[in-house]
Amino acid sequence: MNAPVAPSLFLHNTLTGRRDPFEPIEPDHVRLYVCGPTVYDRAHIGNARPVVVFDVLTRLLRRLYPRVTYVRNITDVDDKINARAREAGEPIDAITARTIVHFHDDMSALGALPPDEEPRATRHIQDMQRLIARLIDRGHAYEAEGHVLFSVPSMPEYGRLSRRSRDDMIAGARVEVAPYKRDPADFVLWKPSDDTLPGWDSPWGRGRPGWHIECSAMSARYLGESFDIHGGGLDLVFPHHENEIAQSVCANGPGTFARVWMHNGYLMVNGEKMSKSLGNFLTVQDLLARAPGEAVRLGLLSTHYRQPLDWTDAGLDQARRTLDRFYAALGRVADVPADEAAPVPEGVLAALCDDLNTPRALTELHALVGALNKAETPEDQSRLKGRILAAGALLGLLGQDPAAWRAGDSADDADLAARVEERIQARKAARAARDFAAADAIRDALAAEGIVLEDGPGGTTWRRA
Repeated sequence: MNAPVAPSLFLHNTLTGRRDPFEPIEPDHVRLYVCGPTVYDRAHIGNARPVVVFDVLTRLLRRLYPRVTYVRNITDVDDKINARAREAGEPIDAITARTIVHFHDDMSALGALPPDEEPRATRHIQDMQRLIARLIDRGHAYEAEGHVLFSVPSMPEYGRLSRRSRDDMIAGARVEVAPYKRDPADFVLWKPSDDTLPGWDSPWGRGRPGWHIECSAMSARYLGESFDIHGGGLDLVFPHHENEIAQSVCANGPGTFARVWMHNGYLMVNGEKMSKSLGNFLTVQDLLARAPGEAVRLGLLSTHYRQPLDWTDAGLDQARRTLDRFYAALGRVADVPADEAAPVPEGVLAALCDDLNTPRALTELHALVGALNKAETPEDQSRLKGRILAAGALLGLLGQDPAAWRAGDSADDADLAARVEERIQARKAARAARDFAAADAIRDALAAEGIVLEDGPGGTTWRRA
């Protein structure tokens, strides 16, 4: 096992608003909780970003500390799931079971390692009920018309994480201003269920948990009342994470719960917010049909995790070309064994220890690949190859055999050629029908994917931009 090593790890803490040195509660054990999926539909690229970001963080922590416990939950009781079941006329259990399988398959394709624990909300209802009862006993929650609500005014520090005014918090939470609430900002811990909805017996009647209480209960179950790092997307800061803090601290006492809060930035698609209504909603499944999962992963890591990420077809194509270059360099020295004792390059490790600066780490990796291409002696090639593979393992990249990468690329090229030829024929038919708008739309769509059409006397040909 590795003891903590230099350089020191610095992480940006949303709670303090600073880039702080990281010091775990236990020197030899880091505990990490990340909010996982609500399982009612295929994961989209925005869902994938925190999975990949915190996968890299976990790999880094395991490089620095002897023991790491990584917990990522699954929300399998939620009103969105109930609504999807009604729309599809399908049992809830069937939807959640299928979606969990899809999620695991998609994240595995992106090179994400499974968490140490993956608790499902429906299996921890009693933990949630005990936490709710404690909040009631301590005067931080109350029962009203079959609901149990958290009393926001009972916690003077509420809002510290998001730094919002009270009016902004009420508006941002989009909470129901119900007559049974003592305060408009109060939020639901437990709500009643009729016979058509999932429900469990409780001291407050048959019902189901609110979303926020789930993570408070499951993190405490697997990591304790206090742990080191809580992660998720920036969209979860308020109200979800703010409410988690309120529930957990009020139930367990001041100074408890997560010490460091990390949030990845928003994701855009071609400069616009991803939306089904705009037609730019991208699932991981969609992207895996276009490119290898490793290219998608590299695309996600090419922007610093705290910055907004504008996902574009051009960016994905660039990630794929970068991997082509990396694997080509490794392929040229396929007969040279890598130095298995090679350390993670200092520049890569320093970049990741600087608040998970993956763009800088990738710049270091580019330089190492360039040096490998110039290396002439087997000794230099072995040393550089070992360092490149060690860096790749820390980033979750370059784990394939170069020959397998090339073979996959050839198959993908064949699929691309068939698809482009099909679109060329559709464009030809549109032009013959004098539907020039449709023909131009086909050309423009291909151009957006990096495919250039060239019309000539012998017909239409294509090439990559």
